[in-house]
Amino acid sequence: MAVIADFMLVYLPAPTISLRPRMAAADAGRIAKFFYNCPDNAFQIALPGTSYSLLQRIGAIARNGTKLFAVGTISSLVGTVVTNAVLNAKKAVDKSGSEEVENLPVISTSVAYGVYMAVSSNLRYQVVAGVIEQRILEPMLHQHKLMLSAMCFAVRTGNTFLGSLLWVDYARLIGIQKAHEEVPTPKVHEA
Repeated sequence: MAVIADFMLVYLPAPTISLRPRMAAADAGRIAKFFYNCPDNAFQIALPGTSYSLLQRIGAIARNGTKLFAVGTISSLVGTVVTNAVLNAKKAVDKSGSEEVENLPVISTSVAYGVYMAVSSNLRYQVVAGVIEQRILEPMLHQHKLMLSAMCFAVRTGNTFLGSLLWVDYARLIGIQKAHEEVPTPKVHEA
Protein backbone atom coordinates (compact mmCIF):
# COMPACT_ATOMS: atom_id res chain seq x y z
CA MET A 1 0.00 0.00 0.00
CA ALA A 2 2.67 2.48 1.02
CA VAL A 3 4.91 1.88 -2.02
CA ILE A 4 2.10 2.48 -4.51
CA ALA A 5 0.67 5.42 -2.58
CA ASP A 6 4.05 7.09 -1.99
CA PHE A 7 5.06 6.88 -5.65
CA MET A 8 1.77 8.28 -6.84
CA LEU A 9 1.77 10.83 -4.04
CA VAL A 10 5.06 12.29 -5.21
CA TYR A 11 4.47 11.97 -8.96
CA LEU A 12 0.85 13.00 -9.48
CA PRO A 13 0.59 16.35 -7.70
CA ALA A 14 4.17 17.44 -8.28
CA PRO A 15 5.87 15.92 -11.31
CA THR A 16 9.31 17.24 -12.16
CA ILE A 17 8.55 17.13 -15.87
CA SER A 18 5.29 16.62 -17.68
CA LEU A 19 4.89 13.18 -19.20
CA ARG A 20 1.40 13.82 -20.52
CA PRO A 21 0.82 12.63 -24.08
CA ARG A 22 -0.47 15.10 -26.65
CA MET A 23 -4.25 15.24 -26.63
CA ALA A 24 -6.19 14.83 -29.82
CA ALA A 25 -8.45 17.90 -29.76
CA ALA A 26 -11.24 16.26 -31.74
CA ASP A 27 -11.51 13.32 -29.34
CA ALA A 28 -11.65 15.29 -26.11
CA GLY A 29 -14.69 16.79 -24.44
CA ARG A 30 -14.81 20.23 -22.85
CA ILE A 31 -13.95 18.97 -19.36
CA ALA A 32 -11.04 16.85 -20.61
CA LYS A 33 -9.70 19.81 -22.61
CA PHE A 34 -9.99 22.08 -19.57
CA PHE A 35 -8.06 19.70 -17.30
CA TYR A 36 -5.48 19.01 -20.00
CA ASN A 37 -4.77 22.74 -20.29
CA CYS A 38 -4.32 23.13 -16.52
CA PRO A 39 -0.76 23.31 -15.20
CA ASP A 40 0.82 20.17 -13.73
CA ASN A 41 1.00 22.02 -10.43
CA ALA A 42 -1.25 24.80 -9.13
CA PHE A 43 1.75 26.98 -8.25
CA GLN A 44 3.79 26.19 -11.35
CA ILE A 45 5.59 29.08 -13.01
CA ALA A 46 4.23 29.48 -16.52
CA LEU A 47 6.76 29.13 -19.31
CA PRO A 48 7.29 32.14 -21.59
CA GLY A 49 4.34 32.52 -23.94
CA THR A 50 1.90 30.72 -21.66
CA SER A 51 -0.20 31.76 -18.73
CA TYR A 52 -2.64 30.06 -16.39
CA SER A 53 -5.84 31.51 -15.05
CA LEU A 54 -6.92 31.14 -11.43
CA LEU A 55 -9.55 28.64 -12.59
CA GLN A 56 -6.87 26.55 -14.35
CA ARG A 57 -4.73 26.56 -11.20
CA ILE A 58 -7.72 25.40 -9.14
CA GLY A 59 -8.32 22.80 -11.86
CA ALA A 60 -4.79 21.46 -11.28
CA ILE A 61 -5.63 20.93 -7.61
CA ALA A 62 -8.95 19.24 -8.49
CA ARG A 63 -7.41 17.03 -11.20
CA ASN A 64 -4.54 15.86 -8.99
CA GLY A 65 -6.86 15.50 -5.99
CA THR A 66 -9.15 13.23 -7.98
CA LYS A 67 -6.24 11.05 -9.07
CA LEU A 68 -4.86 10.90 -5.51
CA PHE A 69 -8.28 10.03 -4.10
CA ALA A 70 -8.45 7.05 -6.45
CA VAL A 71 -4.86 5.96 -5.75
CA GLY A 72 -5.26 6.39 -1.99
CA THR A 73 -8.56 4.54 -1.84
CA ILE A 74 -7.38 1.63 -3.99
CA SER A 75 -3.97 1.26 -2.32
CA SER A 76 -5.57 1.43 1.13
CA LEU A 77 -8.21 -1.08 0.08
CA VAL A 78 -5.50 -3.55 -0.95
CA GLY A 79 -3.39 -2.83 2.13
CA THR A 80 -6.31 -3.11 4.56
CA VAL A 81 -7.53 -6.38 3.06
CA VAL A 82 -4.00 -7.84 3.23
CA THR A 83 -3.55 -6.60 6.81
CA ASN A 84 -6.86 -8.13 7.89
CA ALA A 85 -5.94 -11.42 6.20
CA VAL A 86 -2.59 -11.53 8.02
CA LEU A 87 -4.27 -10.71 11.34
CA ASN A 88 -6.85 -13.44 10.81
CA ALA A 89 -4.15 -15.95 9.87
CA LYS A 90 -2.21 -15.03 13.01
CA LYS A 91 -5.35 -15.46 15.14
CA ALA A 92 -5.95 -18.88 13.59
CA VAL A 93 -2.39 -20.05 14.27
CA ASP A 94 -1.83 -18.44 17.67
CA LYS A 95 -4.95 -19.19 19.67
CA SER A 96 -3.27 -18.18 22.92
CA GLY A 97 -2.94 -14.56 21.82
CA SER A 98 -3.04 -12.45 24.93
CA GLU A 99 -4.20 -9.40 23.01
CA GLU A 100 -7.21 -9.50 20.76
CA VAL A 101 -6.58 -7.36 17.67
CA GLU A 102 -9.59 -6.10 15.75
CA ASN A 103 -9.84 -6.21 11.97
CA LEU A 104 -9.63 -2.80 10.35
CA PRO A 105 -12.79 -1.46 8.69
CA VAL A 106 -11.98 -1.85 4.99
CA ILE A 107 -14.26 0.64 3.26
CA SER A 108 -14.14 3.48 5.79
CA THR A 109 -10.35 3.21 6.15
CA SER A 110 -9.86 3.16 2.38
CA VAL A 111 -12.16 6.10 1.66
CA ALA A 112 -10.64 8.07 4.57
CA TYR A 113 -7.14 7.50 3.16
CA GLY A 114 -8.34 8.56 -0.30
CA VAL A 115 -9.81 11.77 1.12
CA TYR A 116 -6.62 12.41 3.09
CA MET A 117 -4.47 12.02 -0.02
CA ALA A 118 -6.83 14.15 -2.15
CA VAL A 119 -6.76 17.02 0.32
CA SER A 120 -3.74 17.05 2.64
CA SER A 121 -1.19 15.22 0.53
CA ASN A 122 -2.25 16.94 -2.67
CA LEU A 123 -1.99 20.44 -1.21
CA ARG A 124 1.26 19.77 0.66
CA TYR A 125 3.04 18.36 -2.38
CA GLN A 126 1.76 21.13 -4.65
CA VAL A 127 3.17 23.71 -2.23
CA VAL A 128 6.45 21.79 -2.02
CA ALA A 129 6.87 21.54 -5.79
CA GLY A 130 5.45 24.86 -6.90
CA VAL A 131 6.38 27.20 -4.08
CA ILE A 132 9.32 25.78 -2.13
CA GLU A 133 11.19 24.06 -4.95
CA GLN A 134 10.31 26.09 -8.03
CA ARG A 135 9.97 29.59 -6.56
CA ILE A 136 12.38 29.52 -3.58
CA LEU A 137 15.06 26.82 -3.92
CA GLU A 138 15.51 26.88 -7.71
CA PRO A 139 16.25 30.62 -7.92
CA MET A 140 18.62 30.45 -4.91
CA LEU A 141 20.49 27.33 -5.98
CA HIS A 142 20.14 27.23 -9.77
CA GLN A 143 23.92 27.21 -10.20
CA HIS A 144 24.43 24.49 -7.57
CA LYS A 145 22.47 21.54 -8.97
CA LEU A 146 23.79 19.02 -6.41
CA MET A 147 22.81 21.28 -3.51
CA LEU A 148 19.43 21.93 -5.14
CA SER A 149 18.79 18.19 -5.47
CA ALA A 150 19.84 17.59 -1.87
CA MET A 151 17.56 20.37 -0.58
CA CYS A 152 14.62 19.12 -2.66
CA PHE A 153 15.21 15.61 -1.32
CA ALA A 154 15.31 16.94 2.25
CA VAL A 155 12.14 19.00 1.81
CA ARG A 156 10.22 16.11 0.22
CA THR A 157 11.44 13.69 2.90
CA GLY A 158 10.36 16.12 5.61
CA ASN A 159 7.00 16.51 3.90
CA THR A 160 6.58 12.72 3.89
CA PHE A 161 7.25 12.55 7.63
CA LEU A 162 4.86 15.45 8.23
CA GLY A 163 2.26 13.63 6.16
CA SER A 164 2.63 10.50 8.27
CA LEU A 165 2.10 12.50 11.46
CA LEU A 166 -0.91 14.29 10.01
CA TRP A 167 -2.41 10.98 8.83
CA VAL A 168 -2.29 9.55 12.35
CA ASP A 169 -3.96 12.67 13.77
CA TYR A 170 -6.58 12.63 11.00
CA ALA A 171 -7.27 8.91 11.51
CA ARG A 172 -7.75 9.50 15.24
CA LEU A 173 -9.93 12.53 14.61
CA ILE A 174 -12.36 10.63 12.37
CA GLY A 175 -12.26 7.53 14.59
CA ILE A 176 -10.60 4.91 12.40
CA GLN A 177 -7.58 4.69 14.67
CA LYS A 178 -7.82 4.57 18.41
CA ALA A 179 -5.28 6.35 20.56
CA HIS A 180 -3.17 4.00 22.62
CA GLU A 181 -4.43 3.83 26.15
CA GLU A 182 -1.85 4.80 28.68
CA VAL A 183 -0.73 1.97 30.89
CA PRO A 184 -0.97 3.03 34.53
CA THR A 185 2.38 3.28 36.25
CA PRO A 186 2.58 0.94 39.23
CA LYS A 187 2.69 2.79 42.52
CA VAL A 188 5.69 2.19 44.69
CA HIS A 189 4.80 1.87 48.34
CA GLU A 190 7.33 3.25 50.75
CA ALA A 191 8.14 1.16 53.78
